[in-house]
Formats: sequence, C-alpha cells, structure tokens
Amino acid sequence: MFKTRGQASKACAAGHVKIDGRSSKASKLVSVGVTIDVVTPGGPKILEVLALGERRGPFSEAKLLYEDHTPPPPEKSKRLEVAHDRPRGEGRPSKRDRRLLDKLMNK
Repeated sequence: MFKTRGQASKACAAGHVKIDGRSSKASKLVSVGVTIDVVTPGGPKILEVLALGERRGPFSEAKLLYEDHTPPPPEKSKRLEVAHDRPRGEGRPSKRDRRLLDKLMNK
C-alpha cells in the first residue's frame, strides 16, 4: 500500500494502520485471514490477508497475497458536470461585458 518501507513505518507510527481493528506497530506479525485497515495517500483501504509471501517481491506477486474489500468511490456529482456544460452567455461576465458594465456605471 506504500511505495517504501519507511512510508509504511511512518503510517504505522501515526496510527493509520489497524490490524483487526487495533492500531499496530510496523513490526507486528500478520497471519492469514486478518483484516488490515490502512489510510493511504489514495484514500482508506480495507484488505484481507490471503497468504504470506516467501520473500519481498514485485507488486505483481504481492497483490496476489491479499484481497481488497474497499468499497468503490462515490460517483462524481452531476453538479460538477453541469458547470462545464454551461451555455454561452451565462455565468461570469466576459471582458466585453465588464467594459459595458463599467461604461454604464460611469467608472
């Protein structure tokens, strides 16, 4: 979940890693079947340990050792999509509109 062991260690020290609901140290041994709650820079994750690795290896091997139970992120708000599809002439005044308003207000 973290790119380096140092980052993972700092996350444990800060209390961002919980094993079966309890805060844990970086040196805590895990076993098959435990649930790990992690707060990562990409958001919170809920993982279940499926197997233990024989060695430190690449990510492709490591991702086979756990199952991700993190719920999918919420859908983007439709309000944000509408803001980009605003018809011309609505919203903030253009430079020309500002000049006409200034002229009307005698500025």
